[in-house]
Amino acid sequence: MVCWKPTTLWLLIALSPVITFGQTAELLPDDQSVTSVVDFYIQQSLQTKKLIAANPASDVTLLRRTTLDLVGRIPTGSEARTYSASTATDKRLQMVKRLMQSPGFLQHQVSELDSMLSPEKPGDLQSYLTPAITENRPWDRIFRDLILPQPNQPNQAGANRFIKSRLGDIDKLTNDTSTLFFGVNISCAKCHDHPLVEQWTQSHFFGMKSFFSRTFDNGDFLGERDYGAVEFKTTVGETKTAPLMFLSGKIIDEPSWQTPTDDDKKKIKKQLEELKKKKQPPPQPAFSRRSQLVDIALSPAEQQFFARNIVNRVWYRIFGYGLVMPLDQMHEVNPASHPQLLQWLARDMINHKYDLRRLIQGLVLSQAYARRSNWDQGPRPEPEWFAVANIKPLSRDQYGHSLKLASLNPDSFTSNEENQNSEQLKRLYAENKLAQQLDQPVHDFQVSTAEALLFSNSEQIAKELLNDGNKTLVGKLKSLETNQQVVDVACWTILSRPVEAEERSILIAYLVARQDRRGEGIEQLVWALLTSTEFRFNH
Repeated sequence: MVCWKPTTLWLLIALSPVITFGQTAELLPDDQSVTSVVDFYIQQSLQTKKLIAANPASDVTLLRRTTLDLVGRIPTGSEARTYSASTATDKRLQMVKRLMQSPGFLQHQVSELDSMLSPEKPGDLQSYLTPAITENRPWDRIFRDLILPQPNQPNQAGANRFIKSRLGDIDKLTNDTSTLFFGVNISCAKCHDHPLVEQWTQSHFFGMKSFFSRTFDNGDFLGERDYGAVEFKTTVGETKTAPLMFLSGKIIDEPSWQTPTDDDKKKIKKQLEELKKKKQPPPQPAFSRRSQLVDIALSPAEQQFFARNIVNRVWYRIFGYGLVMPLDQMHEVNPASHPQLLQWLARDMINHKYDLRRLIQGLVLSQAYARRSNWDQGPRPEPEWFAVANIKPLSRDQYGHSLKLASLNPDSFTSNEENQNSEQLKRLYAENKLAQQLDQPVHDFQVSTAEALLFSNSEQIAKELLNDGNKTLVGKLKSLETNQQVVDVACWTILSRPVEAEERSILIAYLVARQDRRGEGIEQLVWALLTSTEFRFNH
């Protein structure tokens, strides 16, 4: 564990009046680290609520949690043993740096962003996101690429999938863009002004829709017309023409335009068909509405929507609960649990040019992130106060990669051969088809019947995870002489921790009772650990 020493921030907590949350107050200065600011505001809110924080998690628990969050897999048995035995005072910092410099970090960020931006079509954006994350492309650039894909630019392949996959339903494209990039679900304002949030009106929905209304699909490319307006009817039957309007209510002026004649439309259609056959992009419009959306969303006066949303979504991924919940309800009626913290992190995101790596590293090094998930001090605090770690279901890829890794012979991995391990893990990710059959968790996740049946009755599970061979965990365990060795190696490999005394007694007794069919007993022990609640969740 990192040795935390008193700092000016912690003295401020003890000596200064408590800041009133939910009201405007001066933020901490820019020159603080993300980690220190997170712990300052979280600790301050705990004091305000008179809540006691849980103790720090054990070394092995924190290693497993961090490895899952940063590289999308459990630690190898060798990594877990080495980290547990280390007495270095900076081992947590070095562990985080090592993981974030590994190929697995890049692959996991691609997976997480793809799941966020394309939840209904897994993998749809990976061809674009892979080079984008490898280059550490900032989040504002990724947003610009997805809304304004440039087909002739390098490393832009697949960028148009965000819009193309939704272009058949402009209302969905409008709300998905608003939800995923700005944290605002405005679908309730389509038929009438929002019934609960005075801030969102029909004009907001159709104003946002107007940014996409001229976009069309032309083969491999997206095009955008120079003409066309969005009209809508109010609840009193009045027909209105929607202006270009951002969520803040800011209206964008645009040049006057004319609808082309029928003959002009035929000429335009013929030109587009020829370009489609030649696999060439349509001509750029004189005035691009989508370009206007990007410009206003990233403008100094309006970018708080954009910055606050990505901070909240990354926070949710790391902590298992957002500073604002639900994630798509970031409005004045639903304030953040820690408004100043969210505001500071959004400002820091802007100041550091939307560097996702900086934010992620700052969050996982915080004391708030490192707390235990078990609670034995009375009623469990509500999750929004982050007094105790929130338990998170593993994502489809996290679970699939971890299952495959845990089923391999632990001798395949050694802590001092990073390059060899990276190549092994890279192949593991690439060859893993099991992940696509698993549930992708949402908030309030419960394991589905289909997933339960997969693990209970599938021959695939027995073949892929319980196979008896030199390269598998089951094969390794069967070669060990004593039941105690079997139990110890199984727990380090699957649960990333040493076996507890009571567990050892129970598991050894299980194997002794099956000594006439020892191989089958070992397979059943491995299956039980792989399908356990402890393995299915990040705690």
